[in-house]
Amino acid sequence: MYRGCFKRCLDFLIVFCVLFVIWPILVVIALGLHFVNKGAGAFFTQERPGRGGKIFKVIKFKSMTDKRDLMGNLLPDEERLTKIGKFIRTTSLDELPQLINVLKGDMSLIGPRPLLPQYLPLYSTEQGRRHDVRPGITGWAQVNGRNDVSWGKKFELDVWYVDHLSFWLDMKIIFLTIWKVLKRDGVSKEGMATTEPFNGYN
Repeated sequence: MYRGCFKRCLDFLIVFCVLFVIWPILVVIALGLHFVNKGAGAFFTQERPGRGGKIFKVIKFKSMTDKRDLMGNLLPDEERLTKIGKFIRTTSLDELPQLINVLKGDMSLIGPRPLLPQYLPLYSTEQGRRHDVRPGITGWAQVNGRNDVSWGKKFELDVWYVDHLSFWLDMKIIFLTIWKVLKRDGVSKEGMATTEPFNGYN
């Protein structure tokens, strides 16, 4: 069955080949971010729930600095987002280190995006079904609005993907993702560096 061993093997093969080709690009981005972030590092890890809600550490390029106010609190996202950080975010290059997560088996190339662990108790039973499959670097919700659609709509799209997962749907999502990246669509809400937090639904 595709959603099982075949999907996992295909993920591994594609990612291994892609990393073999693009590793020089990853090195250039990492060096650029290291200098822009003033030695604070080019990568960051964050805990995210995977398949079945199991927590893992997702790897991303660090698109924001650690600038803080006089009280020691982090500045708003839009004030910490550097020029190179904005570029790698709008082109989705900040997601490339997650290819390592795919190799490890934490993630798939295609699937619902892994969100924050604190959202887990906020999902309805239906919304929680998004964790029936491995999370993905891109997914059905990302090619149908990304951060421009409501949380409720995102979860509807995620669950629809879980119910209709197939090889041909994954191929469609890959091509639509390339198109979205080229257009730089739906990266953030207007006036925000990222989308607003999910507060749950009754």
